[in-house]
Amino acid sequence: MKFFIDTANLKDIQEAQDFGILDGVTTNPTLMAKEGISGDNHVKNHYLAICAIVDGDVSAEVIATDFEGMISEGQELAILNEKIVVKVPMTKDGIKAIKYFSKKGIKTNCTLVFSAGQALLAAKAGATYVSPFIGRLDDISVDGLGLINEIRIIYDNYGFTTQILAASIRNSTHILGCAKIGADVITSPLSAILSLLKHPLTESGLDQFLADHKRVADQNM
Repeated sequence: MKFFIDTANLKDIQEAQDFGILDGVTTNPTLMAKEGISGDNHVKNHYLAICAIVDGDVSAEVIATDFEGMISEGQELAILNEKIVVKVPMTKDGIKAIKYFSKKGIKTNCTLVFSAGQALLAAKAGATYVSPFIGRLDDISVDGLGLINEIRIIYDNYGFTTQILAASIRNSTHILGCAKIGADVITSPLSAILSLLKHPLTESGLDQFLADHKRVADQNM
């Protein structure tokens, strides 16, 4: 399973890259705004800065909601760097745009997916990635991981190559659940990924090892 981080923070992206587990980045206008990035040129330069750090795909979201606007913005984003994946919303015009980009060889990420039917349409249109938002479903008492499972079954039934990119990941339980089901990618804050490191027995075992080492070293002095 690939690990993407969902951020526009260059420090977090570099930390994940240095950690050795980063496969890509997803971001959006809201995350850009949190980093104080605004204005078309500044946003594009920030995408280039992200691409300079990571080896894998970088999802860049269009602002337009109409077909023509999505095509115009998406093409401008795609030419920035070969790593750019054009992120398009799950709407009628979004599906049309995904089909257009697919024919042009431009990678796409269909975002704001909340049902298996939406994921099926995205795959039919040729999306590179589909992004079900499992945390937001959990927020309204709908089983987000259950949706990942439904999409996995449908895609496997028909050999769709669209990758399931589980989004709105909140914690390590979400990550492990996606791994068990067979999601191709998760995207989450770096903190959720780093939480996989933690287990009380690992920490206590390391403390005991260091204490034993110190005791033996002291005896041999």
